[in-house]
Amino acid sequence: MVLVAVFGVALLVAVLLSGLAARTVLSTSLLFLAGGALVSDGFLGLIHITPDSEIVSVTADLALFAVLFTDGQHVSFAKLRANWRNPARALGLGMPLAFAFMALLTHYLVGLDWTTSFLVGAVLAPTDPVFASAIVGRKEVPAKLRELLNVESGINDGLALPVVVLLIAAAGPAAGHAGETSFGTIALELGLGLAFGVLLPLFVNGLVRFRLLGAEPKLQPLLPLATGIILYGLCHLTHANPYLAAFSAGAVLAAISPEAKEAFEPLGEALAELAKFAALLVFGALLTPRLFADLPWQGYVAVVLAIVLIRPASLLISLLGTRFERREKLTAAWFGPKGFASVVYGLLVLQSGIPQAEQAYTLIAVCIAFSIVAHSSTDVPIARMFDVEDLVGIPDDEQDRQDLQAGSERKTAV
Repeated sequence: MVLVAVFGVALLVAVLLSGLAARTVLSTSLLFLAGGALVSDGFLGLIHITPDSEIVSVTADLALFAVLFTDGQHVSFAKLRANWRNPARALGLGMPLAFAFMALLTHYLVGLDWTTSFLVGAVLAPTDPVFASAIVGRKEVPAKLRELLNVESGINDGLALPVVVLLIAAAGPAAGHAGETSFGTIALELGLGLAFGVLLPLFVNGLVRFRLLGAEPKLQPLLPLATGIILYGLCHLTHANPYLAAFSAGAVLAAISPEAKEAFEPLGEALAELAKFAALLVFGALLTPRLFADLPWQGYVAVVLAIVLIRPASLLISLLGTRFERREKLTAAWFGPKGFASVVYGLLVLQSGIPQAEQAYTLIAVCIAFSIVAHSSTDVPIARMFDVEDLVGIPDDEQDRQDLQAGSERKTAV
């Protein structure tokens, strides 16, 4: 109950300060992270949470499922077909480069073995604009830049997941026969997750089309919610991968039933935010002074380089030859915060039992904490650097020009 009360207080403070956070360097995500650290054993000692506590795995599991389910609904196949080049560069070149560079840095600087080093790179590869919300949420920021960051962060969680799972299996202890079947088991779990994520929304959408069935307007948002709940339970009952299922289900739902996606969006975003805040609070409680003391100085060098060099260099390379302006490229390169998925993937590493799990998790956790502080406190100032052309009706990119031209033509026709 103490944890529930702490979460309620943190949520109240975050809501009351959300208006201030939208105008300043203050971040609601940072509030929950700092709140969790403040009430943990390292400081006030109000709550006692360890990495192997059940609340950690349950909260992280639910939160990532909710986030991936809503993220999947943001994937517009029509927009991807029309504007796929820039996100494809970021995902197809920038993400693998960041993954490889981080693995090299971890191996040679921190001293982890190659498999664990690549695992750290895979965990830290996904990004999440929730820690830089002023960039993706402000109209004065060019639309193509916001679209790039949104699409990249929405898809890279799902792309990193199979790599993380396979590398955990590869880095695991070789004793016993479990290791011999681990890759086959993982492939089966991923395949089942993808199948459930595609088939269940199609099945539910088919039910809705029956003449005697259908939801009244006020209950329509609950239809996707019911689908998500069934999918979550089904995955855990069959050991299918719930995260791949959640992301694929969200994408399929948005594609086959835009009206259901639109009805569910406000509720889904609110539930995902609540789950995310709860997981950040729990994750913050694990950020004790001892954890930071356990990371050697080489680890801190790796963390700083991961934030200020690896992500920026990787994305800048991937954007060579594009039509982004220089400041747009630099902004996109800087805002590669270690995403919420990295929090959960890091906990998966810690609870996996692989030989260097604790060292890897410590590096991952400190990197995520530093990233949240760095990116969530710089989004508003950098967003203000862009000209507020959108606010006065002047288009800032080709898509905006087309929209403005279409609007003018409609007015002329009238």
